[in-house]
Amino acid sequence: MSQWKNITKGFVRENPVFVLFLGLCPTLGTTGSAINGIGMGLATTFVLVMSNGAISLFARFIPDKVRIPSYIVIIASFVTIVDLLMKAYANTPGPNGEPSLYDNLGLFIPLIVVNCIVLGRAEAFASKNSVFASLIDGLAIGLGFTFALFLLGSVREILGSGSIFNQKFIEGDGMLVFVLAPGAFLALGYLIAIMHIVKKRYTNS
Repeated sequence: MSQWKNITKGFVRENPVFVLFLGLCPTLGTTGSAINGIGMGLATTFVLVMSNGAISLFARFIPDKVRIPSYIVIIASFVTIVDLLMKAYANTPGPNGEPSLYDNLGLFIPLIVVNCIVLGRAEAFASKNSVFASLIDGLAIGLGFTFALFLLGSVREILGSGSIFNQKFIEGDGMLVFVLAPGAFLALGYLIAIMHIVKKRYTNS
């Protein structure tokens, strides 16, 4: 596989949300707006890249019996870093008193530790490949995850409140259902259908 295909695989061919159906809890729970989706996606991308690199580097020294617990400890270390960084730099309320990005994401940041995308890439890819390839894999899957959350968050924010990035461009109220949990499932279902059409064309091209 060329490095370009490796980098782009997370967007369509192996998108963790639209194709592999992984990480659906943060996908549905944090995508009330586009900015929340991007924030959650980039936090997960950082953890994916760093944990993939570290696990690839140390996998040969980790006994098989404690492989999974060791991976979780490594992942948890980088999640702690992300949590502290976001608490320090993404904890400022908006100009109109809106909750900060850190407050909006809340418990979902520490829960990156148990995100099946991160542990899945560690076990399926990082532990079996070189450090460089593992870093690229983490970046590809992380950006694909960010793309999925941004897309879903944008759709829900536009349809639910007539705004994007908290900038209102449609007068009046939107469709409340897209702000709530049922709207997340509905929007995700349509996006999955669209992405599968795109994936089919991408695969055949």
